[in-house]
Amino acid sequence: MSQRQLSLNAFILPTGHHIAAWRRTDVPEHANHDIKKYIRIAQSAEAAKFDAVFVSDSVAAASGNGGSSLEELSLTARGTRLEPFTLLAALAAVTERIGLIGTVSTSYNEPYHLARKFASLDWISRGRAGWNLVTSSAPAEALNFNQDQLPPHEERYQRAEEFVDVVQGLWDSWEDDAFVRDKASGQFFDPGKLHVLNHKGRHFQVRGPLNVARPPQGYPVLVQAGSSEPGREIAARTAEAIFTAHQTLESAQAFYADVKGRLARYGRRPEELKILPGIFPVVGSTEEEAQARYRGLQELIDPRVGVNLLSGLIGADLSGYDLDGPLPELAATNQNKSRQALLLDLARREQLSIRELYLRIAGARGHWTVVGTPAQIADRIQQWFEHGAADGFNVLAPWLPGGLDEFIAQVVPELRRRGLFREEYSGATLREHFGLARPENRYVLQRQQDVAV
Repeated sequence: MSQRQLSLNAFILPTGHHIAAWRRTDVPEHANHDIKKYIRIAQSAEAAKFDAVFVSDSVAAASGNGGSSLEELSLTARGTRLEPFTLLAALAAVTERIGLIGTVSTSYNEPYHLARKFASLDWISRGRAGWNLVTSSAPAEALNFNQDQLPPHEERYQRAEEFVDVVQGLWDSWEDDAFVRDKASGQFFDPGKLHVLNHKGRHFQVRGPLNVARPPQGYPVLVQAGSSEPGREIAARTAEAIFTAHQTLESAQAFYADVKGRLARYGRRPEELKILPGIFPVVGSTEEEAQARYRGLQELIDPRVGVNLLSGLIGADLSGYDLDGPLPELAATNQNKSRQALLLDLARREQLSIRELYLRIAGARGHWTVVGTPAQIADRIQQWFEHGAADGFNVLAPWLPGGLDEFIAQVVPELRRRGLFREEYSGATLREHFGLARPENRYVLQRQQDVAV
C-alpha cells in the first residue's frame, strides 16, 4: 500500500466541463443558479472524502477572445454563474469537512476586500477556505472594469505578487491570541498583538489592520492556476497548491520537476506545494461504452461554439479560417500564455485541424482527457501519481451531477483498493487534508527569531 495518498478536488462548473454538457437530458435546466444542485454536488464530494470543491470564476458574461456574440452565448451554458464567495459561504453551512476553494482575480479586486472575504469564509467554514489566485486573461473582463484592453501579461503578474504580499500581511494583522475578552477588566484585546501593515508599493497603498481576526488556518490555502514562466515563479514563492493543464505524462513530469525544483530558493520543501493537474474522466463499464458516451457529448457541439472556445483559449480569433485546415501562424498572446503554448504544441504534434483541435479540447479545455473503464482510469491516475507528474488531481466531471457521481461510485473505490486514496478524513481543515503546516504569524515569528539571536 502506498504511504503517499492522492488529493482529489471536485472542480465545479455549473453544467459540467464539456462545453455541450448542458444539452444532456440529465443535466438540470437551471443548473447555473440552482443552489440545491451545488449542495448536492458538495455533499457527494464530501461523502467521498474529497479534499475540496473548486469553483472557477470569470467577471464577464463570456470569456472568449474579446467577448462572445449573443448568438454564440445562446448556444452555451457559459453566460451566467454564481459569485464564488456567496456560493462557498452557502456550501460551508451545509458541509462539515470538505475544503472550499474559490477563484478570485488579482486584476479586478483590491487586497483589503479579498483578505477580509477569505478570512470571513475561513471562519464561517471553520478552517476550510482556499483562494485560487488568477490574474484574469479574458479581454471581456477588462471591458467591465474601466479598461479598454487587458493589461500586459507581465504587469498582471507583478500586480499579483504584490497583491499576495499585502493580503498575507493583512491576515497577520492580529496575533492568534490577541483577543483576550476579559469581562472583569473590560479589556477586549491586547494592543501589543495588533499590527498595522502600512504597505506602500508600486500597485497598492494599504494601511490596515484587517477588521477580521486571524483566520483559523492562519492563511486560507493559497492555490495558483498559472503555468507560464511568471506563473511558475509566483507559485514557487507563494502557492501551496497549483492547478495545471497537461496532455502527456512527459509534459506533466517536466512541469512537476521544474516547479518543485524552484522551491528551495525560497526556503521551501517539495511537500509544501501540491501539484494538481486537471483530469476529465469519462467512465464506462467497458471501454466501448466509455467511448460511446464521449462521442455522444462530442456530437452535441455546435461548430460556432467550438471555434469560439478554441479562440478564447488560444488567444486569437479563428472564426474566419477553414475549420478543416491547419491552425494559422499565431503571434504570442497577451492572454493565457501557457494554455496557448499547450494547444499549439498539441496541434502541431498530432497535425490537427482547427475542427479536430476544438473537438479535442471542448471537454477538458486543454486538460487531460481519460476515457475508459474504472480500472483503466485508475491505472492512468496511478501512473501519473507514482511517476513524478502529480500529487493529486482536480476532477473535471464531463457533466454534473451525473459525471461526478459516476467517478465517485466507480473510480474512487478502485483507487482505494490500491491504497491511493483515503477512506476517511484524518483532519478537519483544508490544510490538514493537503498535509500543509499552519503558517505562524510573521510578527510572532520575528519575535522568536530576535530572542534566538
